[in-house]
Amino acid sequence: MSSYNWIDHTYDVVVVGAGGSGLRAALGAAQAGLRTACITKVFPTRSHTVAAQGGIAASLGNMSEDSWQWHMYDTVKGSDWLGDQDAIEYLVRNAPAAVYELEHWGMPFSRTEEGKIYQRAFGGMTRNFGEGPVQRTCAAADRTGHAMLHTLYGQCVREETEFFIEYFALDLIMDEDGVCRGVTAWKLDDGTLHRFRAQKTILATGGYGRAYFSCTSAHTCTGDGNAMVLRAGLPLQDMEFVQFHPTGIYGSGCLITEGARGEGGYVTNSEGERFMERYAPSAKDLASRDVVSRAMTMEIREGRGVGPEKDHIYLHLNHLSPETLHERLPGISETAKIFAGVDVTKEPIPVLPTVHYNMGGIPTNFHGEVLTKKGGDPDAVVPGLMAVGEAACVSVHGANRLGSNSLIDLVVFGRAAGLRCGATTEAGARQPELPKSATDAHIARLDKMRNAAGDQPVAKLRLEMQRAMQSNCAVFRTGSVLKEGVDAIEDVYKKLPGIDVKDRGMIWNTDLVEALEFENLICQAAVTVNSAANREESRGAHAREDFSNRDDEKWMKHTLAWCDTAGKVTLDYRPVHDYTLSNEIEYIKPKARVY
Repeated sequence: MSSYNWIDHTYDVVVVGAGGSGLRAALGAAQAGLRTACITKVFPTRSHTVAAQGGIAASLGNMSEDSWQWHMYDTVKGSDWLGDQDAIEYLVRNAPAAVYELEHWGMPFSRTEEGKIYQRAFGGMTRNFGEGPVQRTCAAADRTGHAMLHTLYGQCVREETEFFIEYFALDLIMDEDGVCRGVTAWKLDDGTLHRFRAQKTILATGGYGRAYFSCTSAHTCTGDGNAMVLRAGLPLQDMEFVQFHPTGIYGSGCLITEGARGEGGYVTNSEGERFMERYAPSAKDLASRDVVSRAMTMEIREGRGVGPEKDHIYLHLNHLSPETLHERLPGISETAKIFAGVDVTKEPIPVLPTVHYNMGGIPTNFHGEVLTKKGGDPDAVVPGLMAVGEAACVSVHGANRLGSNSLIDLVVFGRAAGLRCGATTEAGARQPELPKSATDAHIARLDKMRNAAGDQPVAKLRLEMQRAMQSNCAVFRTGSVLKEGVDAIEDVYKKLPGIDVKDRGMIWNTDLVEALEFENLICQAAVTVNSAANREESRGAHAREDFSNRDDEKWMKHTLAWCDTAGKVTLDYRPVHDYTLSNEIEYIKPKARVY
């Protein structure tokens, strides 16, 4: 171990991840006068937020009347009543200001004739508490995430946030009292190891879509922060809720935005039928994502799929004018051409539901402070540790996220975390020294993986995990199929001691990076499939065929899951917050969720 040496850094705030939420949190901390570092394994504008297409939800009312109360109702309903209503109120009330802030920083939104921010219809977004679709989703053509990420990165540079680019985060530095003191990282281009000491560590590491075989996520989406939290002995929340996006391109999984349906696109089966009218009579193609994904899967199961194998569905945009497609959906027109060989002005796009978003993650309150269950307290704050974005579970999305609520989640709660750091952190305050022993376990884990010489290649184990998750923890679930998944993931864990890493170097060792990312993914796969097998009801994205109804009496609660190094999962629960933030809106009581 003596061959490894730490390079030490001290900051007030360290943010891990440079996507939308990480940049917004870093920006807020820097604006508060705190010395802020942002660690990222890819260049900031390559973070996966860059791939977000359709838009960012806020009740601006630019296209028709709208209100935050309507947005709140839709979000609660979308969450299938598993969302915390205090956090949801915080989100929707702060949404318009967060969008105007982006606009004032120069984000190039699409515009209406009057020069206002253009808003499009999106699934589950309605007027007057569910009466009919409303145009609430603010868009920059179909490249909204790209525009947002570049805007935020520019502002961070302006505020002199210090970036540590192409650093791979290893583990959290936790002291004996359970306080987070910072994070360790490996610098990929020169092989050096770094310890970042900080008063506040903010995890903004995104989702873990790559635990599945077919997903819309980049290969970097391995949920590194979630895994660091599990290794620190802390729980993850609601990991059974995995969203499938209805329209991933058949074969490649590349995303076709919901904005395509917001602009008037629709799906058909082999008989040319617009079948969504049968499943969601009022919302039709603009029902929420879990509803459309299940409808498509049912059509394929019942033999009405398209193509030689009858195993996918058609998405039609060819009835829209080429001018509309060029102005509103230029990116996906290009994507369809490259990945499906389709000219969207003339023919439909072959699509299939594909893993897209993780509703679960690191439990936090609406300030972004990480929570755990301690003694009898289900809302105990973990000192020094925060989480935002898809890595976090606030929980505003509950059992199912509405499209375009993710980008607003990033900026509203990224801002909230920055404000919380400003309110609770003294700039330049003294911090306790880090003993060398505090990070010995980090080096031991890295060294063990670097020198692993077994008979199990990383790619083989990763594929086994991804196939098990795709087959056994998908759009429709049953107890027996989930049990198979639990066993399959256990079998992968048993092979972990035999993992094989060929490259022993420390500089640009992609073999080792992939091994560490796989180690991060497998523990999340374990908590996901175990949590899903345990929840005996259907709610939002979690659809059990053997328990087809929602059971509020027994299951109106958040799942907490811990995972040890052997892959053993322990489960517990936290109550759902059944109260609002203010008295300006009452608690929205559960009812049947139909569109």
